[in-house]
Order: sequence, then structure tokens, then C-alpha cells
Amino acid sequence: MTSDVRTDPYWWEAAPPRRLDPAPVAEACDVAVVGAGYTGLSAALTIARAGRSVQVFDRQRPGEGASSRNGGMASGHLRTSFGKMIQTAGLERAKAVYGEGAEAREFLHKFIAEEGIECDLQSTGRVAGAFHPEHVDHFRRESELLNTHLGLETRVLDRQQVRDEIGNELYHGGMLHPDIGGLHPAKYVDGLLERVLDAGAAVHGETAINGVRRDGDAFELDSARGRVRARDVIMATNGYTDHVDPWLCRQLVPAMSRIVATEPLSPNLIKKLIPQGRMLGETRRIYHYFRTSPDGKRILMGGRETGTGQNPALATENLRRDMIEIFPDLAEVDITHSWNGTVAFNLDFLPRLFVRDGIHYSVGYCGSGVVWATWLGRKAALRLLGDAEGDSAFACDRPTPVPVPFYSGNPWFLPATFAWFRLQDRFKFLRGS
Repeated sequence: MTSDVRTDPYWWEAAPPRRLDPAPVAEACDVAVVGAGYTGLSAALTIARAGRSVQVFDRQRPGEGASSRNGGMASGHLRTSFGKMIQTAGLERAKAVYGEGAEAREFLHKFIAEEGIECDLQSTGRVAGAFHPEHVDHFRRESELLNTHLGLETRVLDRQQVRDEIGNELYHGGMLHPDIGGLHPAKYVDGLLERVLDAGAAVHGETAINGVRRDGDAFELDSARGRVRARDVIMATNGYTDHVDPWLCRQLVPAMSRIVATEPLSPNLIKKLIPQGRMLGETRRIYHYFRTSPDGKRILMGGRETGTGQNPALATENLRRDMIEIFPDLAEVDITHSWNGTVAFNLDFLPRLFVRDGIHYSVGYCGSGVVWATWLGRKAALRLLGDAEGDSAFACDRPTPVPVPFYSGNPWFLPATFAWFRLQDRFKFLRGS
């Protein structure tokens, strides 16, 4: 590994987060949105085009968080399998949740096309590799249910077929989701930001919100550049929630995800390792996801950091080691970029859309925010506007509280949790989801 690994996301080379010229912060607006990632920008666009005045605030540059740091997989993935959800919540509930996922994926593709956002969107399909033979049996049951009840046309792959998708001997089979694709996440958030500005919304980057309080029939927000009175507030901070909403901090578990990018590779090597150019994943508890860069010249691989505040060099080397386990041909290849970002989990691994004390929330995407944040940010705005189109299977009263003693937003228990997951992977236990 080279000693000069860049710590900015690879995506920023083509689309770095914009530093907007400071605009005056209006003393009053119809809606204030806290967070200028996919969620907040999607919500702001919907509200501005409905004719309401809206201001968006972010303590970083717009999109500087997970929206420009993620792997760019447009999956709308859910951590709880369709079969498990049928068992625990019933067939109709499972169909509503998974059906909305398919609708959200379709909406994203249509939205990007209609808005003319150039973000390297590709309808590649996604393949998950089965880390244990039992996982193939799970895929067969899951595929049959998804195809029967939702018509998704998923397909189970045998060992040879998955080798034709992921060039290694590690996986015992796989499952293909044909309606999943990939994009360039930083180009996408930049295009979304441009549409929001064109719609007349005010976006205040590097302008932290330090407090939000109810004031009669409205809210008062204490921003770094002055106070704002807003009739409504949307909280769109997800994994970057901070002291501005201590209640929300206690409901979500933030987790660090790291991605590495290789140096440019030969076309022959790329074709050998990822022959079909799909988005790729696997069934390990310590999950990895990988893909080619949109130009087809590099391999990008991501996974969870297994501790809080882990040494970046050690985290990079750990992920590189895992990458070589999956693709031994990359043993002598340099890593040029290594970066991380924060995702947020609810206890039951489902995104959440709710209103608490008059504030609208859309949070808890569990690492699949490209689809969910765009979709549920829009849904939150429609619900605020009183539009029936805001109905969603993810609407609820509140997130499921995290049942961890003394939990206040610092996930001190994650190192032990990830150590247990690694032990399970070592013995190739079947995933519980």
C-alpha cells in the first residue's frame, strides 16, 4: 500500500462538495430543513416547487457527509429479509415495505432522467455472494417469495454462475437483483443541490443549527448566522445527528463505514474480477460491498469499521486485507483513496418517517441511503404539505428506541458487537436476517 493514500473520497475528484457563497439568512421562512444531504435536498426541492419558502442548513458543505461518501449503490436494500418480515409482520406488511422499495428504486431512475442529472447512473443489477452453502438455500426461498408476491424477477446463481459475476472461489452461489443499479454519489448530490437552488430554496452550507425550540405555532432555530423563525422543521441529519437533537441521538445507532479505491487497473483485470460490471455484496455479518468505478478503471470496496475512532491507517489495512481475500489478484495493487462516513441504524433495521413534537423526521437508512434518503426526504415534505402522496409504509409514531443501558448516542458497544459478528463469520454461521 502506498504511503500517500488520499483521505478525501475518490468521488470528490470529479465533484467536490461546493462551498456556497454566503447568502443572507432570512429571519422567517415556511420550512427550515436541517441537513443538506440527499434527504434534506430532496425535501427542500419538493417544498420549494410547491411554492413554499424554504431554507436548508448544514454544519458542513452541502452533501459533504454520507451523500458524497457512500458507495453509490442504488439498492434500497433492507436488512430484514422478505421471508423474515412475512414471519414477524405478516405478508401484507412485508409486501407494502418491499413493494415501496421497488417503487423507490424506479422513482430514483425516473427522477434523475427527468431532471437531467449527470451522475453516471447505470442499471447494472446487483449480485450478493453466498458465504456459506446454507445461504444459497436462503436465497432460493427468498427469491421464490419475492418473485411470487412482488414480481421482482430475482434469480439464484449456482457456484459457477456466481464465479462469472465475482471472479473468485469464495462464494457458494449468489442471488441477482436485476432492478438495482449504481451511480456517482457526489455527482448526484451536486446535481440535486443545483435543482434545489434553481427552485428558489436558500441553502446555507457551513451554517450549523445549534438549537431548535417550539415557539407558539412555529419554531425558532438558532443558526450560526442568526435566528430563524419557521412554521415547520424537517430534521434530515441521519448519521450526522449531533447535539441539536439529543433525543434523536438516543434513538439511532451511528456506525462508521469505510471505502477504499484501487489504483487504475488494466481492462483485462477488471473483466476478470467483476466480469459483468454489477454492484456486488455478500452475506457475511461483517458485510462487504464492492463495484467498479463508473469509468470501469478501478475497484471500490466498502465495509464497516469495527470500532469507534479506529486508526485510519489500521482501518484501511484491515479493509485492504479483506479485499485481497475476495480478490487475491489485487495483492500487489496500490490503494489510492481511503475514506469513511457515518450511517445510522434503527433497532429493527428499517428506515423511519415520523413527526415528533411537530418536527418531521426521515432517518435510519441502515447504509442504503441513495434510494431511501431521496425517497423518504420527498415523502417527509409531502406529508408536511398535507399531500396524500406522502403516505408511506415507513411512516410510524417514532423510531424503535435503542435498548442499551446508558446509551446517549455514543455506540460504545459496537466493538464487542463487531467482534461477535467476526466470530460468526469465521465459523460461517447463517445470517439471522
